[in-house]
Amino acid sequence: MGGGLKRIAILGSTGSIGQQTLEIGRTFSDRYRIVGLGAGKNATLLAEQVTEFQPRFVSLESATHETQSPAWPSDAPSAQPVTAEEMASCPDVDVVVVATSGKAGLVPTLAAIRAGKHVALANKEVLVMAGAMVMAEAERQGVEITPVDSEHSAIWQCLRGESRDEVARLILTASGGPFLRCKEKEMAGITPEQALRHPTWKMGPKVTIDSANLMNKGMEIIEARWLFGLPLHRIDVVIHPESIVHSMVEFVDGSVKAQLSEPDMRLPIQYAVAHSQRLANPDLPRMDFGRPRSLNFEPPDTGKFPCLRMAREAAEQGGTYPAVLCAADEVAVDLFLAHKIGFLDIARLVEDTLDRHRAVAQPTLEQILAADAWAREQAAKWRPR
Repeated sequence: MGGGLKRIAILGSTGSIGQQTLEIGRTFSDRYRIVGLGAGKNATLLAEQVTEFQPRFVSLESATHETQSPAWPSDAPSAQPVTAEEMASCPDVDVVVVATSGKAGLVPTLAAIRAGKHVALANKEVLVMAGAMVMAEAERQGVEITPVDSEHSAIWQCLRGESRDEVARLILTASGGPFLRCKEKEMAGITPEQALRHPTWKMGPKVTIDSANLMNKGMEIIEARWLFGLPLHRIDVVIHPESIVHSMVEFVDGSVKAQLSEPDMRLPIQYAVAHSQRLANPDLPRMDFGRPRSLNFEPPDTGKFPCLRMAREAAEQGGTYPAVLCAADEVAVDLFLAHKIGFLDIARLVEDTLDRHRAVAQPTLEQILAADAWAREQAAKWRPR
């Protein structure tokens, strides 16, 4: 494209990460052109985004082939309707931001990689479900996947200029969520409204609930394994309530590098889209070291937060277990948000589904998707004990 503009397609543009990616697009309109926008069901917001950014392509999961739905405004500007896979692999796209949640990101991510696109990945489930397959395909195509998650972005930044042979371990930080100090006996009565009030981050409902029970941190262990090529036993989690240190790398000599910043997802999004180039952005908050503050660290309590343990165990078992973990968790979170199960039932549902699964050790994409479908069916039938 003339002027050196990078052409960006955003899958999940109406979600939290997608909307913040569009903020980066506004700030750096001289660098980026939004050429594709995709959403699941929020046609009204998608139409507003299309009106503002005038993309060439639009994808709406709940729409008909003509990109029509009851909520799609008749006066919205026209854009070529495509599927998420078509958008991700389109020749007129340079960067694909995968900001969807759940399994919806897997097939489009593979399509983007096979088309040689730069993939900025925010969807945890893509690497949790099919990390070996996705990373092998990226290596074959010579594509680097740049992480959007603040934790993996922090590790990526800390590893710049370092030899991977000198890395002892990766240390993922977790805020601990809103129930870090909650007594176990009080957790049964937690409501969706309480769980959605994260103390430091503004995120979509799925990842916010996963943050409240530390499932997200378990998934991030699996992501880190595939992104950075370290075995699971060299990836640790530490609770850091202030969310200032976004993750750390410990080296073989005992030195530790950490990436610090105020909690704002626009920073890792910007870094991922710019492919590790640092851009001056006056809209991002700066650390105030003149203000007294404390940075605290403590080990996670996997007794109180069993989802963290289950995710690591699923990763250790491998095969289709991580895909089942993702699918069961997605169903469980939806049931919890609908007030159909309790907060503690999320972990119980996921564990029961994992216990019933008979894994495929080295699955194909079709077998991963079949395991996902099986887990969803099983999870939907689950009833509290």
